[in-house]
Amino acid sequence: MQLDFSKLGNGLIPAIVQDAQTNVVLMLGFMNEEAFEKTRKDGKVTFFSRTKNRLWTKGEESGNFLNVVSITPDCDNDTILIKAKPVGPVCHKGTDTCFAEKNKGNIDFLVHLQDLIDKRLQDMPEGSYTTSLFEKGINKIAQKVGEEAVETVIEAKDNNDKLFLNEVADLTFHTLVLLTAKSYRIEDVIKILQERHK
Repeated sequence: MQLDFSKLGNGLIPAIVQDAQTNVVLMLGFMNEEAFEKTRKDGKVTFFSRTKNRLWTKGEESGNFLNVVSITPDCDNDTILIKAKPVGPVCHKGTDTCFAEKNKGNIDFLVHLQDLIDKRLQDMPEGSYTTSLFEKGINKIAQKVGEEAVETVIEAKDNNDKLFLNEVADLTFHTLVLLTAKSYRIEDVIKILQERHK
């Protein structure tokens, strides 16, 4: 990855940090070449602090590190997008992000989860529950979705919210597995819902 650190005239490039699971934008910082190399080497986001005039690893005092998942340059190679897993609040004010939004584990996590399910289908690792579902075939996967749907209905009639939400989570997961087995994505379902909404 060849980055252009000369464009701003101060040897720095902007680094946008995004939650790898929810896609929420967490913060913006600046990196010089040394900060960038340290980030790549250590796997923790490190900036060049313009106020302290030194390298600064996010979380070095609080423990709220940003663990790097991926780094992608923009089309001009003078800005980078870092997807990371935050360990605790990101902003120094104690909030999830440095912007006026909360990192609530939003709906984009379903896309991330299906990406993982897709990878299970490609790799079929031994000992994986998801692998065992794919090995049993489409009929068994569909049957499992039906079982989870019935269990969700049963728990909906009771007053145990925790059990109900767990059954909805199970139903959602197995529905994603079924979609993957049928070569569809959750985005295909969202598209239909959006069309209906119009």
